[in-house]
Amino acid sequence: MPRLRHHPRTLRAVSAALLTALAALAALLTATAPAQADTTVCEEFGSTVIQGRYVVQNNRWGTSATQCVTATDNGFRLTQADGSVPTNGAPKSYPSVFNGCHYTNCSPGTALPARVSGISSAPSSISYGYVDNAVYNASYDIWLDPTPRTDGVNRTEIMIWLNKVGPVQPIGSQVGTATVAGRTWQVWSGGNGTNDVLSFVAPSAISSWSFDVMDFVRATVARGLAGNDWYLTSIQAGFEPWQNGAGLAVNSFSSSVNTGGSGDPNGPGEPGTPAACTVSYATNVWPGGFTANVTVTNNGSAPVDGWQLGFTLPSGQSVVNAWNASVSPSSGAVTATAPAGNSRIAAGGSQSFGFQGSYSGTFTQPNAFRLNGTTCRTA
Repeated sequence: MPRLRHHPRTLRAVSAALLTALAALAALLTATAPAQADTTVCEEFGSTVIQGRYVVQNNRWGTSATQCVTATDNGFRLTQADGSVPTNGAPKSYPSVFNGCHYTNCSPGTALPARVSGISSAPSSISYGYVDNAVYNASYDIWLDPTPRTDGVNRTEIMIWLNKVGPVQPIGSQVGTATVAGRTWQVWSGGNGTNDVLSFVAPSAISSWSFDVMDFVRATVARGLAGNDWYLTSIQAGFEPWQNGAGLAVNSFSSSVNTGGSGDPNGPGEPGTPAACTVSYATNVWPGGFTANVTVTNNGSAPVDGWQLGFTLPSGQSVVNAWNASVSPSSGAVTATAPAGNSRIAAGGSQSFGFQGSYSGTFTQPNAFRLNGTTCRTA
């Protein structure tokens, strides 16, 4: 029987046709395949991870009614929020997204817990989506504890109320107002029986904002509700609904923690000896302008001669004039240089200077200071 023979051209033609058909089939499957669905969580304390670095949690604890959150690429939305609770008590839940640890649930790759004194900055940004047919607050929570705990309730909770809808108010009572991170806030202080709560309430709704979490941490330390040797354990953004809430959304959230820049010789999270220097940076801010009064303390056992303090002014800020020191250049990375007749800081002593500046956008403070090349702790 004769053997069948295939001509090389015929084989090439068949192969090309087959490859063309397979490519067409792949394109058809790709075009008709459904898009990847967002993850919806309805379990009481259920959670999921977004961006490989943040945790979205349902966190329903004040009601048995159904609540569901749908995690998106950059945040979440509250897709179901049944039921209501009295507005003179606690909210029904805290659906949120966080960086850090919450009841042993830690976000992937987090730098938290971290010792406050070892954190140079903690930049964050948030964008909210609001609704009208609900009673709620948009709350950004910052948790602090004397120990690097990853479970249970921390000692102090900082709450930033970026929006408030309905007859609800923070825990405790109003104790005044304060300018923090370039904005003016009502300040409330109290306790809920398990932890202290310091709340900063915006006078009007803030839909989106970028700021340094450490500005609020330092303000809390200054009020005696935490210490520089405490730990930042969690940074969270979400909502506390009392009634309804479907449609509320965190459109986007970002949080990072920069450690090792505050002068802690043993690094973040480790007990250590005091820093060689401390800087106090007190500001008075008005629209478009500010003054800064800076005190530099030498914590060492030897005097510092010919002192110079280096720091970086945030974008949009510039120096108009200065006293008790020269500050140059007028923006960006600047250096304050001691006057000729007052160039020594004695051991355990301090020197002060100040300057007037201008700014555009949102006012923020410098994150780090260096005295003659040595990183200082901020007071």
